[in-house]
Amino acid sequence: MLSLREPVSTRTGMTFHQMLEKIRYEGAYPTRDRAETVTRTVLEALGRQLPTAERTELAACLPTEAAHALTRHTPDPQQVTGWGFVKNLATRTGTTPATARWDTGAVLTTVARLTGPDLLARILHQLPDGYALLFGQAELRRPQPAAA
Repeated sequence: MLSLREPVSTRTGMTFHQMLEKIRYEGAYPTRDRAETVTRTVLEALGRQLPTAERTELAACLPTEAAHALTRHTPDPQQVTGWGFVKNLATRTGTTPATARWDTGAVLTTVARLTGPDLLARILHQLPDGYALLFGQAELRRPQPAAA
């Protein structure tokens, strides 16, 4: 049962419970507990990849519990590609890369809806290639310098 005291994100108007229900639906998870475990795991991993400014701004868009998961760890000094993110998540959780990719998509597509296009564009600009698809966005190629 939804508690009337559960904090609502001021920017999104969504509680953590509502966010988990959305992720549960998107990921076709059998229980809310499974959706919560996946959500916390993916957000903690994402928080390790984001620079502090974008991580802080994204946290402000999320319900309190999700924001805490995102900001729980300090950023890793070296970022990984989107595929590296999925492989690392699979290793950490003891799942297959396919399952980790599914989990990541279920969480990050919901996060993308909460952030809005401007912040999402800045986040994707700060991350290496391969993250746009994880957020449910088209992966646009970055311009490459002309060969000399």
